[in-house]
Amino acid sequence: MLVILRENVENLGNTGDLVKVTDGYARNFLLPRKLVVMADEKNVAAIEHNKRLLEKKRIAQRADSEALAKKLEQFSCTISRKVGDQDRIFGSVSVGDIAAALKAGGYSVDKRAVSLDAPIKTLGVHTVTIKLQPEVSTSLKVWVVKEE
Repeated sequence: MLVILRENVENLGNTGDLVKVTDGYARNFLLPRKLVVMADEKNVAAIEHNKRLLEKKRIAQRADSEALAKKLEQFSCTISRKVGDQDRIFGSVSVGDIAAALKAGGYSVDKRAVSLDAPIKTLGVHTVTIKLQPEVSTSLKVWVVKEE
């Protein structure tokens, strides 16, 4: 039976793929969960149209992400923290703090896009990776300074 995938199905394919599966698998598992539609001329044409629309949207989002990445490369944010003896900061600087500093700087970046290997626990300049899309990422300089 030929079907068109409406969602990504593990070990079968991605959204919009035309795949051949057994009748029982399609009838008992895929169709009741609305993971596939039957492959007829009308559905194939609709899926092709949706693929073209999604590709245009993906290209536009990638262009926006690349423009934002270029702006973020030239931006640096400063985060102030209380320090104790020997200039050790209390607590740490987390991805939420960096996302808040970016928002205060006028950039809307989700905190899940900020990537830290480990929380920042020292004063100074640190480089942080921001992954805007799977294929678009940039680095950002974060200054951690003493709170006055």
